[in-house]
Amino acid sequence: MSVALYHGSDMAPFAAIHALCFPDPWDAKALAGLRATPGTFLFAAVAGFILGRVAAGEAEILTLAVSPEARRFGTATALVVAAAGHAHALGARDLFLEVAAGNLPARTLYRRLGFVEEGRRKAYYAQGRDKPEDALVLRSDLPLSPLGKSPAA
Repeated sequence: MSVALYHGSDMAPFAAIHALCFPDPWDAKALAGLRATPGTFLFAAVAGFILGRVAAGEAEILTLAVSPEARRFGTATALVVAAAGHAHALGARDLFLEVAAGNLPARTLYRRLGFVEEGRRKAYYAQGRDKPEDALVLRSDLPLSPLGKSPAA
């Protein structure tokens, strides 16, 4: 799986992928605004990307999107592993993210990579949905734990 740190400025391709993946997608302007903040990085694959940020020894996955037709081929795993390695190299010791409670494929991916639930944000995802959905706040130690091993609580 080919994954690379993206240094370009054109966010339109990533906005197009994001629109395929979320009921409340971020447009190119929103992605560019996030990307412009200090400590933010983007890794890209053929049909997916991950946007992350490092600050004060912690890292956060801001979004992860893989086109529906490209799922189940290891793209999301490769993107998370690349982002986690990069964040660790930048000094982060923990990696956080939020995921919709009902997104079982994503939750399975994160659990396999060693993430554990740290909290829940009630009705966090509301825009573009018929019914608000909770967000689970997940955390993993960096470097990522071996598959199937959860970080120390």
